Amino acid sequence: RLGGTLVLSVPDVDLLHHAGPELPAPTYQVPRTGDVWLGRKELRPSGTKVFLGPTTIGDGSVAVIAGPCAVESSEQTMATAAVVAEHGAVGLRGGVFKPRTSPHSFQGVQWDGLDLLAEARERTGLPVVTEVVDPEHVKRLAAVVDGLQIGARNMQNFALLTAVGQSGLPVVLKRGFGCTVEETLAAAEYLLLEGNDQVVLCERGIRTFEPSARFTLDLTAVALWKQRTHLPVMVDPSHSGGKPELVEPLSLAAVAAGADALIIDVHVAPEQALCDGKQALRPQQFADLMIRLAPLAAGLGRHMSGA
Repeated sequence: RLGGTLVLSVPDVDLLHHAGPELPAPTYQVPRTGDVWLGRKELRPSGTKVFLGPTTIGDGSVAVIAGPCAVESSEQTMATAAVVAEHGAVGLRGGVFKPRTSPHSFQGVQWDGLDLLAEARERTGLPVVTEVVDPEHVKRLAAVVDGLQIGARNMQNFALLTAVGQSGLPVVLKRGFGCTVEETLAAAEYLLLEGNDQVVLCERGIRTFEPSARFTLDLTAVALWKQRTHLPVMVDPSHSGGKPELVEPLSLAAVAAGADALIIDVHVAPEQALCDGKQALRPQQFADLMIRLAPLAAGLGRHMSGA
């Protein structure tokens, strides 16, 4: 650190590839602004690519990760995984631990669900992402899944952030529903400080005075993150809108705003879901959404990941 400037030596993969491996890693002088340094756009102007199994997030394509909010049973998990794979998803989401506002709500099938996610991946080829709620769970989950999710309620659980950063796995970091754009970047800094740059920022809606939707999707955050950080940005239209009829318009708007990826709740029988069934898309609704997304991506000079 020189005065008010933080000096970091950061390998630039593109530069080393073209100029030859014998060159030293370039040194960037990054003006210190607030508390956020490693995520700053200036460190990697071309952006960071996050590799979730065979899926790349942040390469200019639109990646869709989809599946049930919670793993409930073998039948539900396998059926939903097959549906989202058939219609173009490039990743499978499914929570085995569910941190809920009420202790009386369904808390997930927990460790029993881990084998189900592994089986779904084996059947479909989709990499799997699941939420981690306890630092002690990180190693066991990381041995099976392809990516970890830190939920909105845990965005500022600093012990968890540190443990997940040390795992080296790709991380979906959801913005807390009462947290600012800069606070989210500061949370990501905990992951980056552990040497893990495989971080995706996720806007999932914030709590406002408006009661007509579950939360208010903040697309301003998407635009700001794309300007301020090299990390890719994801949007969760399911938890923000909280209603299946809002998922499509919010998804289209998110892609238009520059989101690199979407994470969407899909369930083969939402009326029977043990968690967040009211916001989940049915299989045909998900198929229709994927059909609508493709021409929008093309119109923006992009393409659907996996297409």
